[in-house]
Amino acid sequence: MKYVLKVNEDGSEIYVHDVHKVLLKMLEDIDKICKKHHIPYFLNGGSALGAIRHKGFIPWDDDADIAMMYEDYVKFIDVLKKDLSSEYVFQCFDTHKEYNVLIPAMKIRKKDTYIKEANSLLSNKCKDSDGIFVDVFVYDYCNKNKVYDLPLRLLNQFLMPWIVLIENIGLNPIILKKWFVNNARLYGKLNKDSEYIGFDLTWTFKSAWNPFIFKKEHIYPVKYVEFEHLQLPVANNAHEYLTVAIAPTYHQLPPKEKRNPKHIVDIKL
Repeated sequence: MKYVLKVNEDGSEIYVHDVHKVLLKMLEDIDKICKKHHIPYFLNGGSALGAIRHKGFIPWDDDADIAMMYEDYVKFIDVLKKDLSSEYVFQCFDTHKEYNVLIPAMKIRKKDTYIKEANSLLSNKCKDSDGIFVDVFVYDYCNKNKVYDLPLRLLNQFLMPWIVLIENIGLNPIILKKWFVNNARLYGKLNKDSEYIGFDLTWTFKSAWNPFIFKKEHIYPVKYVEFEHLQLPVANNAHEYLTVAIAPTYHQLPPKEKRNPKHIVDIKL
């Protein structure tokens, strides 16, 4: 089945599969950079589900996600400044202070393309590109004990709506954003020796009482699996990872009426 994203004025159509072609080349180039510089990363969320359940993209999924530990993310930023192809640009709070800190930590975008996302409250604030992107999520050390976990996690949950509000009246709440990001870094440092890792505290779109937390041994060392015509990395124990990241029933297809692209409202290739 072909999933239509847009009908152009001339009647031609852009399909999810067309986006997959662009994203697959981006993932291939990112993988080459990470291998060259020994930066471990893995497919995240729906991209990991696609790798295990479909051996590639979920047919109706219109984005791509990867993830890495914060300590590797710091190195990744330095590497991208030197090795990222001129076809791309990367955006993150470290390089763009207008970047929205509530979305994934980084977006690697394809120049000469355009994409408008469905969530207007979290729209792209960076002016150098609105291109098709791969999301980069940051993971860090976590604590399963609520006494140690909740204070900083709830603080970021509190800051989140204020950042959204101020940004959407046209201001850049730089002080709140730095506070928000620094909370996440502090939390990771406080739990450095933990056997658990998960989405860092900048990801607030999950209940603070039931966050994404995994045993580190279930993710690292990553393993490479078939993804379309490539081999890309997923969590070492993909079943345990997907049980938490998606659902225990991750292997089951959703009803047909829910098999729809959901992130893109406008696109140009």
